[in-house]
Amino acid sequence: MERRELIKMIGLLTGGVVIGADLFLGGCKNPASELRRKWSEDELALLNEIGETILPTTHSSPGAKAAKVGEFMNVFVNDCYEEYQVQAFNDGLTKINADCKAKTGKSFLKCDAHERQSFLVVLDKEAREFNQQNAQKPKTASTQNKEVKQLGNHYFTYMKQLTLLGYFTSKIGCTEALRYIPVPGHYDGNLPYAKGDKAWAT
Repeated sequence: MERRELIKMIGLLTGGVVIGADLFLGGCKNPASELRRKWSEDELALLNEIGETILPTTHSSPGAKAAKVGEFMNVFVNDCYEEYQVQAFNDGLTKINADCKAKTGKSFLKCDAHERQSFLVVLDKEAREFNQQNAQKPKTASTQNKEVKQLGNHYFTYMKQLTLLGYFTSKIGCTEALRYIPVPGHYDGNLPYAKGDKAWAT
Protein backbone atom coordinates (compact mmCIF):
# COMPACT_ATOMS: atom_id res chain seq x y z
CA MET A 1 0.00 0.00 0.00
CA GLU A 2 1.42 3.40 -0.98
CA ARG A 3 1.58 6.21 1.58
CA ARG A 4 -0.65 8.47 -0.52
CA GLU A 5 -3.32 5.77 -0.62
CA LEU A 6 -2.98 5.20 3.13
CA ILE A 7 -3.34 8.92 3.87
CA LYS A 8 -6.46 9.12 1.68
CA MET A 9 -8.00 6.15 3.51
CA ILE A 10 -7.20 7.66 6.93
CA GLY A 11 -8.91 10.90 5.91
CA LEU A 12 -12.04 8.99 4.92
CA LEU A 13 -12.01 6.95 8.14
CA THR A 14 -11.61 9.95 10.44
CA GLY A 15 -13.85 12.42 8.61
CA GLY A 16 -11.14 15.06 8.28
CA VAL A 17 -8.23 15.98 6.02
CA VAL A 18 -4.90 14.50 7.18
CA ILE A 19 -3.07 17.69 8.12
CA GLY A 20 0.61 17.85 7.16
CA ALA A 21 0.37 14.95 4.71
CA ASP A 22 2.05 16.87 1.86
CA LEU A 23 5.01 17.82 4.05
CA PHE A 24 5.23 14.25 5.34
CA LEU A 25 5.33 12.81 1.82
CA GLY A 26 7.82 15.42 0.67
CA GLY A 27 10.13 15.05 3.66
CA CYS A 28 10.00 18.77 4.51
CA LYS A 29 10.44 20.27 7.96
CA ASN A 30 8.92 23.38 9.50
CA PRO A 31 11.17 25.94 11.23
CA ALA A 32 11.68 25.66 14.99
CA SER A 33 9.44 27.65 17.34
CA GLU A 34 8.47 27.78 21.00
CA LEU A 35 5.41 25.63 20.31
CA ARG A 36 7.42 22.89 18.62
CA ARG A 37 8.82 21.00 21.59
CA LYS A 38 9.73 17.54 22.80
CA TRP A 39 6.78 16.24 24.79
CA SER A 40 7.23 14.90 28.30
CA GLU A 41 7.39 11.18 29.08
CA ASP A 42 3.90 11.46 30.65
CA GLU A 43 2.50 13.05 27.48
CA LEU A 44 4.10 10.38 25.29
CA ALA A 45 2.75 7.65 27.58
CA LEU A 46 -0.74 9.17 27.32
CA LEU A 47 -0.59 9.22 23.51
CA ASN A 48 0.72 5.66 23.36
CA GLU A 49 -2.20 4.48 25.53
CA ILE A 50 -4.69 6.42 23.40
CA GLY A 51 -3.16 4.78 20.35
CA GLU A 52 -3.34 1.36 21.99
CA THR A 53 -7.04 1.89 22.66
CA ILE A 54 -7.60 2.75 18.99
CA LEU A 55 -5.36 -0.08 17.69
CA PRO A 56 -4.98 -2.65 20.49
CA THR A 57 -2.67 -5.63 20.60
CA THR A 58 -4.28 -8.78 19.19
CA HIS A 59 -3.27 -12.43 18.95
CA SER A 60 -1.84 -11.77 15.47
CA SER A 61 0.02 -8.47 15.93
CA PRO A 62 1.25 -5.94 18.52
CA GLY A 63 -0.73 -2.74 18.95
CA ALA A 64 0.00 0.96 18.56
CA LYS A 65 1.84 1.20 21.87
CA ALA A 66 4.47 -1.27 20.68
CA ALA A 67 4.93 0.83 17.53
CA LYS A 68 5.56 3.91 19.74
CA VAL A 69 2.98 6.04 17.98
CA GLY A 70 3.35 8.75 20.65
CA GLU A 71 6.94 9.37 19.58
CA PHE A 72 5.87 9.37 15.93
CA MET A 73 3.19 11.97 16.69
CA ASN A 74 5.75 14.23 18.38
CA VAL A 75 7.99 14.25 15.30
CA PHE A 76 5.09 14.60 12.84
CA VAL A 77 3.39 17.46 14.70
CA ASN A 78 6.63 19.42 15.09
CA ASP A 79 7.79 18.87 11.51
CA CYS A 80 4.55 18.93 9.51
CA TYR A 81 1.88 20.97 11.32
CA GLU A 82 1.27 24.70 11.03
CA GLU A 83 1.66 26.75 14.21
CA TYR A 84 -2.06 26.92 15.00
CA GLN A 85 -2.35 23.14 14.49
CA VAL A 86 0.61 22.51 16.81
CA GLN A 87 -1.13 24.70 19.39
CA ALA A 88 -4.39 22.77 18.96
CA PHE A 89 -2.61 19.44 19.44
CA ASN A 90 -0.68 20.67 22.49
CA ASP A 91 -3.91 21.99 24.00
CA GLY A 92 -5.51 18.62 23.26
CA LEU A 93 -2.91 16.84 25.39
CA THR A 94 -4.37 18.69 28.38
CA LYS A 95 -7.98 18.81 27.23
CA ILE A 96 -8.35 15.06 26.67
CA ASN A 97 -7.79 14.40 30.37
CA ALA A 98 -10.21 17.18 31.32
CA ASP A 99 -12.81 15.74 28.94
CA CYS A 100 -12.22 12.24 30.29
CA LYS A 101 -12.60 13.38 33.90
CA ALA A 102 -15.82 15.19 33.02
CA LYS A 103 -17.29 12.01 31.49
CA THR A 104 -15.81 9.26 33.70
CA GLY A 105 -14.59 11.00 36.84
CA LYS A 106 -11.02 9.82 36.12
CA SER A 107 -8.04 10.75 34.00
CA PHE A 108 -7.55 8.67 30.85
CA LEU A 109 -4.64 6.65 32.24
CA LYS A 110 -6.62 5.74 35.37
CA CYS A 111 -9.53 4.35 33.34
CA ASP A 112 -9.74 0.65 32.54
CA ALA A 113 -9.76 -0.62 28.95
CA HIS A 114 -13.56 -0.59 28.65
CA GLU A 115 -13.84 2.96 30.03
CA ARG A 116 -11.13 4.17 27.68
CA GLN A 117 -12.82 2.66 24.66
CA SER A 118 -16.26 4.01 25.60
CA PHE A 119 -14.83 7.48 26.18
CA LEU A 120 -12.99 7.55 22.84
CA VAL A 121 -16.09 6.38 20.95
CA VAL A 122 -18.04 9.36 22.34
CA LEU A 123 -15.10 11.72 21.72
CA ASP A 124 -14.77 10.50 18.14
CA LYS A 125 -18.42 11.30 17.49
CA GLU A 126 -17.95 14.79 18.95
CA ALA A 127 -14.84 15.28 16.79
CA ARG A 128 -16.70 14.34 13.60
CA GLU A 129 -19.50 16.81 14.38
CA PHE A 130 -16.93 19.51 15.18
CA ASN A 131 -15.08 18.91 11.90
CA GLN A 132 -18.31 18.99 9.88
CA GLN A 133 -19.28 22.34 11.41
CA ASN A 134 -15.83 23.79 10.72
CA ALA A 135 -15.92 22.57 7.12
CA GLN A 136 -18.96 24.80 6.53
CA LYS A 137 -17.24 27.96 7.83
CA PRO A 138 -15.75 30.45 5.32
CA LYS A 139 -11.99 30.17 4.89
CA THR A 140 -9.46 32.97 4.50
CA ALA A 141 -5.96 32.91 3.10
CA SER A 142 -3.97 34.09 6.13
CA THR A 143 -3.05 31.52 8.79
CA GLN A 144 -2.68 34.42 11.23
CA ASN A 145 -6.39 35.18 10.91
CA LYS A 146 -8.46 34.00 13.88
CA GLU A 147 -11.08 32.50 11.58
CA VAL A 148 -8.48 30.17 10.05
CA LYS A 149 -7.36 29.06 13.49
CA GLN A 150 -10.91 27.86 14.11
CA LEU A 151 -10.89 25.74 10.95
CA GLY A 152 -8.49 23.07 12.15
CA ASN A 153 -9.63 19.56 13.02
CA HIS A 154 -10.79 18.57 16.48
CA TYR A 155 -7.78 17.60 18.58
CA PHE A 156 -8.89 13.97 18.77
CA THR A 157 -9.05 13.75 14.98
CA TYR A 158 -5.37 14.71 14.89
CA MET A 159 -4.57 12.01 17.45
CA LYS A 160 -6.57 9.33 15.67
CA GLN A 161 -5.13 10.17 12.25
CA LEU A 162 -1.56 10.09 13.54
CA THR A 163 -2.19 6.83 15.40
CA LEU A 164 -3.27 5.17 12.15
CA LEU A 165 -0.55 6.80 10.04
CA GLY A 166 2.21 6.10 12.57
CA TYR A 167 1.18 2.50 13.08
CA PHE A 168 0.69 1.47 9.46
CA THR A 169 3.97 3.09 8.36
CA SER A 170 5.93 1.46 11.23
CA LYS A 171 7.84 -1.79 10.91
CA ILE A 172 5.30 -3.53 13.18
CA GLY A 173 2.33 -2.24 11.22
CA CYS A 174 3.80 -3.14 7.83
CA THR A 175 5.27 -6.54 8.64
CA GLU A 176 2.93 -7.91 11.33
CA ALA A 177 -0.47 -6.20 11.04
CA LEU A 178 -0.30 -6.23 7.23
CA ARG A 179 1.13 -8.83 4.86
CA TYR A 180 4.55 -7.87 3.60
CA ILE A 181 6.82 -9.10 0.84
CA PRO A 182 10.22 -7.38 0.55
CA VAL A 183 10.90 -5.65 -2.76
CA PRO A 184 11.95 -6.75 -5.34
CA GLY A 185 9.33 -9.41 -5.82
CA HIS A 186 7.43 -10.89 -8.72
CA TYR A 187 4.12 -9.60 -10.07
CA ASP A 188 1.07 -11.80 -9.63
CA GLY A 189 -2.05 -10.36 -11.25
CA ASN A 190 -4.33 -13.21 -10.19
CA LEU A 191 -3.53 -13.77 -6.52
CA PRO A 192 -6.25 -15.73 -4.70
CA TYR A 193 -8.06 -13.87 -1.91
CA ALA A 194 -9.93 -15.35 1.02
CA LYS A 195 -12.42 -13.32 3.05
CA GLY A 196 -10.73 -12.04 6.21
CA ASP A 197 -7.20 -11.98 4.75
CA LYS A 198 -5.02 -9.05 5.84
CA ALA A 199 -4.45 -6.23 3.36
CA TRP A 200 -1.01 -5.98 1.76
CA ALA A 201 1.57 -3.46 2.95
CA THR A 202 3.37 -3.68 -0.41
